[in-house]
Amino acid sequence: MIGRRVCLAVWLAALPLANPIAKAQSTQPTPGRLALKGYDPVAYFTDGKPMPGKPEYEATYDGTRYRFASAHDLELFKADPDRYAPQYAGACTAGIAMGVKVESDPENWVIMDGKLFIFSSPTTADAMRADPGGMVAKAQENWKTLASAPYQ
Repeated sequence: MIGRRVCLAVWLAALPLANPIAKAQSTQPTPGRLALKGYDPVAYFTDGKPMPGKPEYEATYDGTRYRFASAHDLELFKADPDRYAPQYAGACTAGIAMGVKVESDPENWVIMDGKLFIFSSPTTADAMRADPGGMVAKAQENWKTLASAPYQ
């Protein structure tokens, strides 16, 4: 009885490996993460507020997908992505500073020294305003290891 169960378990575990369709699906590249929950990173600079992006205006930069409210914003981004892309690929700056990679809320943001920082809450954005140098220094150091880490 135990032998049958073990044999059945091994067979079930190996089944996806023998299925060429399952194998092909599992090896297909996955598209990059959509940053800022689809909000337009350029709008923070040009409109002074977050604006939802549209699927028809999309670009990928450093493996991350960005959407834009207009073709004009898309072109601005393509011309100078380093200027407009959020720091830490749009992850919460305070989380990165604390050593944890978490999603952010595009409604909580700060532009400082020409850079866009996004946060998970108003409280974390306020913490950045209170100690910008300290938070950015910690985040820069932690990003070296967190850039490729999964989101928590």
